Amino acid sequence: MAIQLTRRGALSLLLFLTPTVMPTWYAGSGYYPDESYNEVYAEEVPQTPILDYQVPRWCYTLNIQDGEATCYSPRGGNYHSSLGTRCELSCDRGFRLIGRRSVQCLPSRRWSGTAYCRQMRCHALPFITSGTYTCTNGVLLDSRCDYSCSSGYHLEGDRSRICMEDGRWSGGEPVCVDIDPPKIRCPHSREKMAEPEKLTARVYWDPPLVKDSADGTITRLILRGPEPGSHFPEGEHVIRYTAYDRAYNRASCKFIVKVQVRRCPTLKPPQHGYLTCTSVGDNYGATCEYHCDGGYERQGTPSRVCQSSRQWSGSPPICVPMKINVNVNSAAGLLDQFYEKRRLLIISAPDPSNRYYKMQISMLQQSTCGLDLRHVTIIELVGQPPQEVGRIREQQLSANIIEELRQFQHLTRSYFNMVLIDKQGIDRERYMEPVTPEEIFTFIDDYLLSNEELIQRREQRDICD
Repeated sequence: MAIQLTRRGALSLLLFLTPTVMPTWYAGSGYYPDESYNEVYAEEVPQTPILDYQVPRWCYTLNIQDGEATCYSPRGGNYHSSLGTRCELSCDRGFRLIGRRSVQCLPSRRWSGTAYCRQMRCHALPFITSGTYTCTNGVLLDSRCDYSCSSGYHLEGDRSRICMEDGRWSGGEPVCVDIDPPKIRCPHSREKMAEPEKLTARVYWDPPLVKDSADGTITRLILRGPEPGSHFPEGEHVIRYTAYDRAYNRASCKFIVKVQVRRCPTLKPPQHGYLTCTSVGDNYGATCEYHCDGGYERQGTPSRVCQSSRQWSGSPPICVPMKINVNVNSAAGLLDQFYEKRRLLIISAPDPSNRYYKMQISMLQQSTCGLDLRHVTIIELVGQPPQEVGRIREQQLSANIIEELRQFQHLTRSYFNMVLIDKQGIDRERYMEPVTPEEIFTFIDDYLLSNEELIQRREQRDICD
């Protein structure tokens, strides 16, 4: 079977193919099948130009902006674009070559490649927190950018960066660091007098003035010491404030609060008496009351006040022996004089020669200091009517008073007996035999003393030794 090939353009070919064999097509051969016809066409091959190495400008003259072309021609140095000329392309400093570094003038009167010079740039630098920078030539080569920080911040890192030929900046990005502590000013130190009848003074002050030298932000203000408006005791007190900024820099200040207490001279208790005072007893406003021991009476002002002039008001009273009025109408009238002042030890005996009576009186006479210290007054009821005697120290009691006392306290004339009566007139202990003063004192100290008497006993423990 024969297939007719039609020439297109200038050339046609006739191919003979066997019916059972399909032709093999090769990519790039210049031939292609036409499916509508059983024909194969050959691609037209352009005519090869006549090569002439003698032509000085075979290709257009190379002119690369911001760069140069260094060419080598087969014809010699004066030929820069003749056929076969090879040119090496380069860019001026600050520019980068984009494209072929080497090109050659081809028979097609074109160069084998293209290239151009692009101005070199670095990326724009980011702004830094709390700082800025200024550049000499923007982002171009050799441009230098100098960094600076806002007031209150210090630059850490490279102060300058330069745009280099590889398009990168020299060094690294610096940071602005707040290293300046805040500025703080405390209130002035102050002095205050304690309030009347107190050992403290309430003191107020304004908070300190604090300012941060960087962003003005104070994150914490810590007080070490009492709060304003607190009660301060006597003495000097240091108040300290510490301020912290956002960068944890700190600054401190302090001032002194001094509290003084106006004091009067220390009062001495009266002889045979004692003092009870408010507050601590010698500060401004304190009141001291004078008290006399049992069996003594106060003569003079009952109390004195410490004044702002640091002097006591009035004058000190004295304690004089209590005057016992035995010329009363009843035993109750007699006992009322001792109420809340003295304890009574009433001794009853059949006659003055009673052995128990004589032994008891002898022991008590040797312990008058201890009896007086415990506010004990002795009443003696001795003998039988009509010679019966009743006495308090040297003062004699009437027969009626003696009889009433015996009845009130259930004291018999038949044998030795005695009774201990407390300051409230209550029968607290009875004795049928003589007892030592120490036994009486122990009983009183353990069961009958008031709180004030306990304090006095501690202070006067060895007064009778």
